This record gives sequence, C-alpha cells and structure tokens, in this order.
Amino acid sequence: KDFFGKSDPYLEFHRQLLDGSYSLAHRTEFIKNTLNPNWKPMKINTRRLCDNNPDTVIKVECYDWDSDGSHDLIGQFFTTLAELEQTNPGKQFALVHPKKKEKRGYRHSGEIVVDKILIEREYTFLEYIQGGCLLNFVVGVDFTGSNGDPRDPSSLHYLGHATPNQYTQAITAVGNVIQDYDSDQLYPAFGFGARLPPAWQVSHQFSLNGNPADPNCHGIQGILGAYHQCINSVQLYGPTNASPIIGNVATMAREALHQRQAKDYFILLLLTDGILTDMQQTIHMIIEASELPLSIIIVGVGDADFSDMERLDADDKLLSLGNRKAKRDIVQFVPFRDFKNGGAGRLAAHVLKEVPSQLMDMYNDILKVPPMYQPFYGPPT
Repeated sequence: KDFFGKSDPYLEFHRQLLDGSYSLAHRTEFIKNTLNPNWKPMKINTRRLCDNNPDTVIKVECYDWDSDGSHDLIGQFFTTLAELEQTNPGKQFALVHPKKKEKRGYRHSGEIVVDKILIEREYTFLEYIQGGCLLNFVVGVDFTGSNGDPRDPSSLHYLGHATPNQYTQAITAVGNVIQDYDSDQLYPAFGFGARLPPAWQVSHQFSLNGNPADPNCHGIQGILGAYHQCINSVQLYGPTNASPIIGNVATMAREALHQRQAKDYFILLLLTDGILTDMQQTIHMIIEASELPLSIIIVGVGDADFSDMERLDADDKLLSLGNRKAKRDIVQFVPFRDFKNGGAGRLAAHVLKEVPSQLMDMYNDILKVPPMYQPFYGPPT
C-alpha cells in the first residue's frame, strides 16, 4: 500500500525453467490508486507462458508500482495451464507474500479473481505457407535528386562499379528469399520522385518497366533489368513522397482481404536515400494498412541521418497519429550501411525476421482464419 492506503497494482506472469528459476512471460499495465483493480483482457502466447506444457509451473506475482522503480511485492500464487483450463469464472487465487506467510494470523494479501480464460489455437507461419498462402513481393525505389546524378560515380544510383549499388544489393538480397514463396514470380515494381518523359512531370509512383497498365516484372532479374533501364530514362527530382506507393500496395492487400482467407500476403520493399517529405501522410497510410495482409520493409540507402525513420518501426510502441492507432506493427526499418560488412544475406535475414510474426498476427488475431487447407504428406512409410 502507498502512504494513503491505496496501491498501484500490476501483475507479472513467470514460467518455471528446467533449473527451477523463473522467466518473465508477461506483465500487465499498472492501475493507479486502487485496492480493487480490474485489468484489461490480456493475451499471452502459451509458448512464452509455459513452453506449451500444460503442467509447467506458472508463478503470478502482484506488485505495487512505484515511480522510482522500487516496486513492492504484494503477493504471489502458483498455478499451471492445466489448472487454469479447468478454472470456472470467478475462481479466486490467494496472493501470499513469502515473507509474511509464517506470521501468526496472516492469511493472504488479497485475492486475484479470474473472470474468464480462453485458449485459442494459433497457427504458425509455416502452416499458413504450407496451407497455400503466397507472399507477394512489391518494390518501391527512390528516384529523387538527392541520390546524385546516375552518371556520377558518387551517385547512389551509379551502375558502373564492380560492386552493385546498394539499391541493387537490397532488391537482390530480399527478393531472392521471398521468391521461394511466390509461385508466379511476377513482382510489381515502382519508382517515385522522378520526372518522366515526354512531359517531364514529377511522378510519385510510376512503373519501373514503363508500362503503367502492368507494372509486373518477371523474377528478380526482371526487377533489376527494369530498374537499370529506368535509371537511364527518367530525371531524378523530388520530393521524397512514399505514401502513394504504400497506398497503392494497401489497395492490393485490401482486395485480398475481401477473400477472408489466408491466401495472399504482401511485402513491400521500400528503398529510399533520405527522410520522407510526406511523413505524416505515410504514418496515416501505415496505420490504415495495419489491418491489412501487408508488411513494409524500409531500407535506408546511403549515409543520410535516418533517425526520424525509426519512429515508423514501432517495435516498442504501436504507431499512432492523433486518435488513430495501428492494430499491429507492420514496418521494419534498417539503414543499409549497418550491413555493408556483413553481406546482403545478413541484411535479408534481419529485415525479414519479423514477417512471420506479422503474418501470424494478421491471420490469427485480426482475420482469425486458419490456413486454407492442411498439407497432405502422403501415406506413412
């Protein structure tokens, strides 16, 4: 209790490890100034909670939150997933403080009342892929003037070096992984921020292959061929507006969403050399797209200061704008320079590592759909 007799309680759930120690699996929000807290419904993955073993011991601790970090233990109880599954609504668990339990007359420091427990099946990334879900790869390339004249060896778009430029390396590294999960090998590829012939008007979204009616390129080499040809036919200009391409890919994903099946998931690889000019509109588009089967990978090319781009990668706190908040984190941002010495394969591994969980969040939590079909492995041998 605090000075005036009230607490700011929160709960911690810990999984018992093989050596008898405990590992934190989940922490709730704290509720200020109350002795009768009512926590929000919480979702905890059973792998984190008990390593998917219903008999693993789970320790639940209740703390009184303090602003200086010296949180005080109110009490704790022990249970298992097997016991929780059998719990009826309203079941009470006594919170016992280990240092007080031997005191005469001490019973407990309060009780936790379980309102409802629901255990849901969660399908894995591999189950969705084996069940027929395709990863649709889309590329967006920055053609703004800050990249430098493509004829100049210092330009980020220069093609004459023995080592491919960073745009080429990133497209190749990420594309080579995703292509194994896309059966038709047709990839829409767009550019933004250039002036296009013959009118030389600025476009914030144009097909790399020069065909507005069909932006698809065949295979990763098809994307690279279209990109190399485009470099020589457009005039780099500006500003750096990414929201039109994000909006276009979101439209593709929204059409797939209408199927109400785990059939098509989109991955947009966005390559840019600087801070986005339309940051607010881009945030708005990302929040809207967080309800769609879409992940966005943003790779910062060159040596610009990309610190403002980090806010798009909402690993710790979901992206928000005004009173709108993203449903899930769908963006992964990395500067290419961080992987210069580690090889393109390490870049691909890093930027794609969150895609499986993002896909699972979409289909398990938002759409709540299983894989389209269960894979058939043939008769046992």
